[in-house]
Amino acid sequence: MKIVRLGLLVLCALVVLAGVIWMGQGSGYFPYPAQSFMINQTPWIWRGALVALGGLIGFVVVRRL
Repeated sequence: MKIVRLGLLVLCALVVLAGVIWMGQGSGYFPYPAQSFMINQTPWIWRGALVALGGLIGFVVVRRL
């Protein structure tokens, strides 16, 4: 059971990281790759924030199990 919990924690951390990267690309602070359709696009800031929030909620839920 500990392996499953650890795997879920790692997955939640990766989801938070993906959300933060999306926010960075959407705001233009992380313009990589240079041809990305997400750069300087405000909807990706909000989508990234929702994904990161979902990862944080998942992290809290897994920690309480």
